[in-house]
Amino acid sequence: MNNWQQHFIQVGENGSDNYRNAMSNSVNEIVKVFESADKPYSAMDATTLQRAIYDLRLDQGSVSPLSQVISETAELVARNAIIVQHPDCIAHLHTPPLIAGITAENFIAAQNQSMDSWDQSASATYVEQYITDWLCKQFGFDEHSDGVFTSGGTQSNIMALLMARDWVADVMSGHNIQKEGLPEYAPKLRILCSTKSHFTVKKAASIMGLGEKAVVCVPTHQDGTLILTALEETLTQLKQAELIPFVVVGTAGTTDHGAIDDLTAISSIAEQHKIWFHVDAAYGGAVILSQSKQRLAGIELADSVTVDFHKLWFQPVSCSAVMLKNKTNFKYLLHHADYLNRESDDLPNLVDKTISTTRRFDALKVLMTLRAVGSETLGQMVDHLLAQTQQVATMVTQHNEFELLAQPPLSTVLFRYIGENTGANVDEFNRQLRVQLLKAGIAVLGETTVDGQAALKLTILNPCLTLNNFNELFEKIVKFAKALK
Repeated sequence: MNNWQQHFIQVGENGSDNYRNAMSNSVNEIVKVFESADKPYSAMDATTLQRAIYDLRLDQGSVSPLSQVISETAELVARNAIIVQHPDCIAHLHTPPLIAGITAENFIAAQNQSMDSWDQSASATYVEQYITDWLCKQFGFDEHSDGVFTSGGTQSNIMALLMARDWVADVMSGHNIQKEGLPEYAPKLRILCSTKSHFTVKKAASIMGLGEKAVVCVPTHQDGTLILTALEETLTQLKQAELIPFVVVGTAGTTDHGAIDDLTAISSIAEQHKIWFHVDAAYGGAVILSQSKQRLAGIELADSVTVDFHKLWFQPVSCSAVMLKNKTNFKYLLHHADYLNRESDDLPNLVDKTISTTRRFDALKVLMTLRAVGSETLGQMVDHLLAQTQQVATMVTQHNEFELLAQPPLSTVLFRYIGENTGANVDEFNRQLRVQLLKAGIAVLGETTVDGQAALKLTILNPCLTLNNFNELFEKIVKFAKALK
């Protein structure tokens, strides 16, 4: 007689005992990891860590009680993971998640809803629709808009550009790309974005069969924002060359600078040229909740908008959405399957408006956060981070060992170490400084290039940090840099 039931949650009385015990053990172990974390990375040598993980036996003969596996995982995996909650972990657009979001993950994992069809989700379908409706209103869209959750900004951008491609073929010649493939004029289609736009614009062009050559990058100002006159000139040149620009991408929060393009002006240009206007607000979308929401003026004029909740909305990875001003454009993704979303269904199947089939119930994280924390408090956190970033930038300018490389529009600080020990090659020194700080477990900093110079990057996304935390971080960086040979 098998005993497989022990490995699953069962319905009915006592059917969840094993689940309760496993969750309790897991919480206890992860709490120990957090309470003992004195650095953002354990400093275990990467090769040693890889060997230890690869030495874990995966054959049937090595099976252990789950309680033992939990302890083993905490000791080997969790303790040697990057601790995003640590004050000195400040490299990427990777936030410490809110407890409400973590709690939602427990519901999501245990119930394992799939968002493709109503009969796999029921209440979850209505939660996602409710949240996307709320989100559309926040961004100034009306009742003709709609949205859907995605795995992240990459998928959101790809979906938006995919729909823009199919839309232009439909409008220009009544061509149905979904049914008939790319039209003969596809090699002439062009996507415009700034040189600071996210690389997923080029990835989308490749996936759509247009190739990266279809992406035309427009120059930016020194602050990272798109140059409007260059956009207009580029559009004119493309049309003179008998090419077909069909979408322009504005960015509300570039990955490095955090720059926010003039969305109102870009919208006006897009309307003049009758092209689709997409806004990648994966990073800066949460500003819509803050006192600085006017910085996103014009986003309500976009045809599509990407927003990532796992950035400045402080949600566990992954959690994103794409919104359309005109929900009828979701038709370019619609495909009916007899086993899933039949045309005769009178209940909503969210697979109708996404390129995904199976999807997690990520909207629950946003619902529970809005209920437990509130949009006003989230906005206050964003305001705090924007103000604190300016203070940290000032600290950098006042520090003899550092050089600020750009004024921060959002919450990233780009700087470099220029102390006495850098030698002739300041760029290489800063690259090595970042790597060695990581390997030593002292700090997890970002790295990029600003005007040809290697830059260290602080991505400030933890509203619990104080200026003293940054003072201590800078002291650690300087001390380590002076000892680095």
